[in-house]
Amino acid sequence: MYSNRQIVKIGYPIFLSLLTQNIIQVISTAFLGRVGEVELGASALGGLFYIAIFTLGFGFSMGSQILIGRRNGEGRFDRIGEIVLQGIVFMFAAAVVLIPVTGYVSRHGLTLLFQSENITHAVIEYLDWRIYGLVFAFTNTIFRAFYIGIARTKVLTLNAVVMAGVNVLFDYGLIFGNFGMPEMGISGAALASVISEAASTLFFVLFSLKTVDGAKYGFGRMRFRWTVVKKVLDISVFMMIQYLFSIGTWMLFFSFIEHLGERELAVSNIIRSFYILLTIPATALGSATNTLVSNTIGANRKEQVLGLVKRSVMLSLGVMLAVIAVFALFPTFFIRIYTDNPSLLADTLPPFYVLLSSLPFFAVGAVMFNAVSGTGNTRTALVFELITLTVYTVYVWWIVWHLRSAVALAWTSEHLYWGIIALFSLFYLRGGTWKKKQI
Repeated sequence: MYSNRQIVKIGYPIFLSLLTQNIIQVISTAFLGRVGEVELGASALGGLFYIAIFTLGFGFSMGSQILIGRRNGEGRFDRIGEIVLQGIVFMFAAAVVLIPVTGYVSRHGLTLLFQSENITHAVIEYLDWRIYGLVFAFTNTIFRAFYIGIARTKVLTLNAVVMAGVNVLFDYGLIFGNFGMPEMGISGAALASVISEAASTLFFVLFSLKTVDGAKYGFGRMRFRWTVVKKVLDISVFMMIQYLFSIGTWMLFFSFIEHLGERELAVSNIIRSFYILLTIPATALGSATNTLVSNTIGANRKEQVLGLVKRSVMLSLGVMLAVIAVFALFPTFFIRIYTDNPSLLADTLPPFYVLLSSLPFFAVGAVMFNAVSGTGNTRTALVFELITLTVYTVYVWWIVWHLRSAVALAWTSEHLYWGIIALFSLFYLRGGTWKKKQI
């Protein structure tokens, strides 16, 4: 059985890479907070729209990661390279198709979704540049799946450092017009993200060429094989749908908040940034658990899976409680990173405390749900997600749209979502039907 130290050894580089990437988001949000509240809110909505499209590629990569982890556990290393290569080709083609489609939808569909003309215009301005990052972002997800699947995760930290350095440099230059660059405001933030994703892709390519044993992992077979893509899709299509609905529902949450006012949207964008940042430890341990479960099943040690999941959950919960303690002691200090507006700071405090109280639910639910996907039964994970999202959406609609309650109360939806996900995952894992799943 994997020990706590081994779980942390695999999860820690994922944590560092996610931390670095999300520091990028924090800095970008902080920069845009100095530009204006409209830009601050619009960047959140534009980012969610982009992520909704990105999740199609990320879902495919997660299916690849599960399959790579299974082949790694089985010792069939020479079958891994074809999964990676076919995935990159497929993802590149998908991005080329999605860029014009996404551009058309953003220009003609967002006017129906948002009430504020200022917000709508700023979101479209952001997405006009941001969508070109799909080519690089999709490619990067396949490299990420490869390195996590073979439990070689340290490279993710190095990649994230490169990405962060490039992004911060171009954010500061393009948002404010520094270093001789044009002052582009919210468009500059989008373009900086695209450039950093391109730098990430270049790093992965060069690092892989230099350090990966191509013969061992079967990278010599370059021709496109639909049968390989189909096998990945058989696993990942349910995850693609799952992530799309999940992010789409979260975007709906922010569109509901936008109807309360531009101030409420700005507050929620700050809370969203904290949410992503503070959940990194649980997200990293969840990702590590996913690949360790897949590797364990591949090595025919299914009886060790529940013990592995329990260890991961306890680690996740322990780390999250420490994070909560630190941020609960100095809330104003951390919120000032995003805004120096006293009124906006005061409005952000109540939902900030609500967010902190939801983190234990996330710590447990995220790890257990990743374990469900790690068994390869992504269809069941999708069913769990759809049921939970239905309950979540009704709750948010009732709180925000019907009662028009405060932003703080709206964020209690996270307690509901992760509580239900955790219960579904617990019943599934203890039921044992996953032991019969073959991929």
